[in-house]
Amino acid sequence: MTASHIVCPKCSATNRIPQERLGDQPKCGKCKTPLFQGMPINLDDASFEKHINSNDIPVVVDFWSSSCAPCKMMGPEFQKASAQLEPNARFAKVNVGNAQQAATRFDIRSVPTMIIFKNGQEIARQSGALHAAQIAQWVKKIL
Repeated sequence: MTASHIVCPKCSATNRIPQERLGDQPKCGKCKTPLFQGMPINLDDASFEKHINSNDIPVVVDFWSSSCAPCKMMGPEFQKASAQLEPNARFAKVNVGNAQQAATRFDIRSVPTMIIFKNGQEIARQSGALHAAQIAQWVKKIL
């Protein structure tokens, strides 16, 4: 029985979940919060590293800005894609104004930019606003 490490979206505790149980609405062993809620989690510089490096499932990150009109339009679409593809991937949002270290580290020059991380490493990048179906198609193609 193979297990995956999943970081809790609320308390950031790392949970060990059997892979065949990922779709059974697992809860955090520490705070009892559902590990998958069908919506992206918000990350800042402090939580970014933990989620990128400690999740065994891929993490799809939307780097965005509150002053960006295309980012605001893509936000609900990113959430729809999250609801479709969890628990096969964790979806997260990073506001580049609040997480400048992460934005600088990954050379985010335009927003919105999505990056897929696996085992702490960037494996794909896509810039520009997309609809939910396009986001889902891109993620499925990469994974």
